[in-house]
Amino acid sequence: QLQLVESRGGLVQPGGSLRLSCAASGSTINFYYIAWFRQAPGKEREGVSCISSSDGSTDYADSVKGRFTISRDTAKNVVYLQMNSLNPEDTAVYYCSAQVSTTWRYWGQGTQVTVSS
Repeated sequence: QLQLVESRGGLVQPGGSLRLSCAASGSTINFYYIAWFRQAPGKEREGVSCISSSDGSTDYADSVKGRFTISRDTAKNVVYLQMNSLNPEDTAVYYCSAQVSTTWRYWGQGTQVTVSS
């Protein structure tokens, strides 16, 4: 069974950068469509970015396009989310998830990212 563990987030100043990692174990990320989600206080969970299992193609929410980059290291079995030009609206708990069929079946525990001066 796939297990996902996100790296620690943290407090970042507006305009700053942070890289999150999602380490997989129990199976290889090559088999899964992987995505990053986030949930801000009082808001619904939203998809941020995803990366395809087949060809590594990526997609982004409009709110992060041009600022965030998702990537994967298949040798290390890790998916990354590089976040640049962070603003307070990016403050949220970030989760990585793996899809099976059409269901986001596997989830990490989440990591808090706070953007504040």
